[in-house]
Amino acid sequence: MSYKEICDSVKAIIKKYQENDPIRLCRYMDIVLLSKPLGTGENSIKGFFFEQSRIKSIIYNNDMSDIFQRIVIAHELGHAVLHSNKGVRTFHDVTVFNQSSILEKEANLFAAELLLDDEEVIDILNDDYTFFEAASMLYVPIELLDFKFRIMKWKGYKIMESPIFSDSNFLKDINPGYIY
Repeated sequence: MSYKEICDSVKAIIKKYQENDPIRLCRYMDIVLLSKPLGTGENSIKGFFFEQSRIKSIIYNNDMSDIFQRIVIAHELGHAVLHSNKGVRTFHDVTVFNQSSILEKEANLFAAELLLDDEEVIDILNDDYTFFEAASMLYVPIELLDFKFRIMKWKGYKIMESPIFSDSNFLKDINPGYIY
């Protein structure tokens, strides 16, 4: 799926619902959100999307901080919008096939575009904050800001090079107890 298709999907959802909060969007889009204690250990599940009998559901780990829950829900919403015909996706899965990594990348791009406003990112960068400071001020992992940078460069923004190159499966490796 292209950057254009992902950005167009996010733009259409925001326009239709006048909303970019992933929790409210799930409600408006009739996606069931279930909060479960799934642990804070290194291998704990952060969240997953599945569809059964045309009922879309996102399960997320309520042992995570509220900020991180929102990021995970946005990522899983990306799977619901972009990949609902692909089956169950979880952060717990080990990437065996390149297709899994591609789907994770697309969900990360979706979450970055949904949660991070272009102008807000530009304003912070124009105030001479570093990439890492900008991520902290935006309450997102540096990896998600890297995905936003990729989108912004594709859109034609003249911004600094990201000092990192994030793996598509970065969310599965983040400690769910970490507070942004």
